[in-house]
Amino acid sequence: MTRVAFQLRIRPHLVEEYVARHTPVRSEMLAEIAAAGRRDYSLFLGEGGVLFGYYETDDDDAAQAYLAASPIAARWEAEMAPYFDGLDGRPDQAATPLTEVFHLEDQLAAAGGQPASPLDESSAS
Repeated sequence: MTRVAFQLRIRPHLVEEYVARHTPVRSEMLAEIAAAGRRDYSLFLGEGGVLFGYYETDDDDAAQAYLAASPIAARWEAEMAPYFDGLDGRPDQAATPLTEVFHLEDQLAAAGGQPASPLDESSAS
């Protein structure tokens, strides 16, 4: 499984409209995202229109290719493109992935397991 995070910037004067367009997203677009193999997909909005996205997938190249070829996704992305600042191309294809620097479960597994619970009296000094 691959975890993918990305950041985009929404034009500040269009933030409310962008949020409204995602409340909810059209059902056919939701189905395309799922059919592409993306899951646990979330978007988070920060100050100044900073948008952070996250999803998980088994094959991100295949998911990207599926959405790039989808007329449903092309239509949605064409409608969404004007909301973004400094973006060249479709938002779903042009967003730059962020580099993961920490993942709790990966580090716990590498360290040999789960730490003792803070509520576990046997671990108290």
